[in-house]
Amino acid sequence: MKVILNEDVKHLGEMGDVKNVANGYFRNYLFPRMLAVPCTPETEAYFATKKAEIEARKEQKRKDSMSLKEKLEALEVVISMPAGNNGKLYGAVTNQTVSDFYKKSGFEIERKKVEIPGHTIKNTGSYSVKVHLYENTVAEVKVTVKSQDDATAKKEEVPAKKDEAPAEEAKSE
Repeated sequence: MKVILNEDVKHLGEMGDVKNVANGYFRNYLFPRMLAVPCTPETEAYFATKKAEIEARKEQKRKDSMSLKEKLEALEVVISMPAGNNGKLYGAVTNQTVSDFYKKSGFEIERKKVEIPGHTIKNTGSYSVKVHLYENTVAEVKVTVKSQDDATAKKEEVPAKKDEAPAEEAKSE
């Protein structure tokens, strides 16, 4: 069945797109939620009048994705994972791990949009990961995977130095 989307529908399309969907999908999901209308000459004419508005929304999404691309490429992704002495991770860094890192940093990136070469990272080191944004916009992100032992050792050293300074000041008084 041919329908025209009233709103952006995840995994289907954007507002104003004409799509072929199953009758049941339209009848039970899209139509009751007012996400789509049947493709008729009247609805096509209506969406033709709104074409400029729809194009303006798409252009705004393109601009937003370009600015997001710059922000993602500027952000350094450092992930600490438990690893053995030879650098082999006990687990793996997946697209979900990278997505969670971005979520903590304040970005909403779906895991399906993160593309890791070979699907997972199983060793420490630096890797190049692609993040698909809007249409053909792709951010090339450097991901550094470190052993968790290195990170905890550094954290333990820093507080020890801070604790020593007040102790020395107390002795001098």
